[in-house]
Amino acid sequence: MAQFICLAVFLWLVSGSEQCGAKEAPISYTRQIAPIFKRNCNGCHYPGKLKGELDLTTYPAILKGGKHGASIKAGDPKTGTLMEELSGEEPSMPKEGDPLSKVELALIEKWIKQGAPNDTPKVAESLIPSDPPKYRTLPVVSALAYSADGKLLAVSGFHEVLLYNSENMEVKGRLLGEASRIESIVFSPDGKHLAVAANAPGVFGQVQIWNVDGTNLVKAFKVSNDSIYGLSWSPQGDRVAAGCADRTSRVFGIRDGKELAKFENHSDWVFGTAFALDGKRYVSASRDKSMKLVDATNGQYVDDLNRQTEPILCLARHPSADMVAFGSDQGMIRVYKIAENPNRSSEGKEPAFIKETERISGPAHVVAFSPDGNLLGAAGSANEIKVYSTKDWKRVSTLKGFEGAIFALAFHPKTNYVAVGGFDGKIRIYETAKGQLVKTMDSVPLEKASQTASR
Repeated sequence: MAQFICLAVFLWLVSGSEQCGAKEAPISYTRQIAPIFKRNCNGCHYPGKLKGELDLTTYPAILKGGKHGASIKAGDPKTGTLMEELSGEEPSMPKEGDPLSKVELALIEKWIKQGAPNDTPKVAESLIPSDPPKYRTLPVVSALAYSADGKLLAVSGFHEVLLYNSENMEVKGRLLGEASRIESIVFSPDGKHLAVAANAPGVFGQVQIWNVDGTNLVKAFKVSNDSIYGLSWSPQGDRVAAGCADRTSRVFGIRDGKELAKFENHSDWVFGTAFALDGKRYVSASRDKSMKLVDATNGQYVDDLNRQTEPILCLARHPSADMVAFGSDQGMIRVYKIAENPNRSSEGKEPAFIKETERISGPAHVVAFSPDGNLLGAAGSANEIKVYSTKDWKRVSTLKGFEGAIFALAFHPKTNYVAVGGFDGKIRIYETAKGQLVKTMDSVPLEKASQTASR
């Protein structure tokens, strides 16, 4: 009897294991397949850079395929270009980096064989809020910018940029976007458009182009699989450059969001970019301590501008001269010419170097020139702003009264005012010559606390 029971249990276990083997667990596109593409493929196949006209960043784009046809056919791994390109002794993809592992290839093949199911959460299909956010606390102000005529002040918020009338500081527009964190705001040279670097950190970086008059979104394109920083417009207004957390800097066409240049010679995050006045070259500044001069048409390295001493956290270009200033994590503020240096006499020399101002306290998070080029402002972890004259590089004033680190600084183009924002979520307007505080206000409209008493 005991032997019969043992045999029955054994047969049941075998039967159960066979059934389990026959029923494979479904492969998750979101958790298992998409991360493979992100690690290995999306550097060349994303909306800003469509090699072979193939986008591998979203499920619908994968199904669409590229110029060589459909990338996959659900249920048939042997049909479609994807597995063909990824497989073999010398696979065609990835072009850069190691081939996919056998485990990764088997996972993709099994997913296709199972019908290429899509389990992308519906919430990810549209992340743009339907209504402006409601704030109970003030968000950190990470970016500020005045329009060229000084009538508007653009301020970073959560999922949005708020446009204020700079005279009475009333809200004129709220520009709602897909990405939650705003890192950089820059008005175009003609003042008609606003470029925004917006991020979903670790997921994507996005450039948004807004029409200032109609406050409508003209174009939005995802340019990286991580955050982007330090936007700058070309003088012609037809391109923008951005620094990226993936250790690259890139140039994009405004009309179609196409990647026109990609510079990959940094070893750390790139926090700043700045075009030369002719628009043919741009400066790429990184936490790896270097400022590189780059060909804006093809992303080719041209020259080093500085001797690498301290990580660079911010960058600004003079409005009318080929000159840039950077701020470092040690509070160093240094100014350089944007110029190639073919006759570098010896290692360690800095032919492009112009001036180093006094060091500010703590890391420098923001530097900015005034629109007339006569002033340079710098601020960071210390709760004060130092303003320097660009004629003799002496300090003009020190602006105090701030609470916490400062991340944003913008000079008014028509007055001697400067707007400042940072950790405490307040906007403060200062008069630069005397360093007087003129106005303090919340960066966003706060919800009023409920007046209903609890019982």
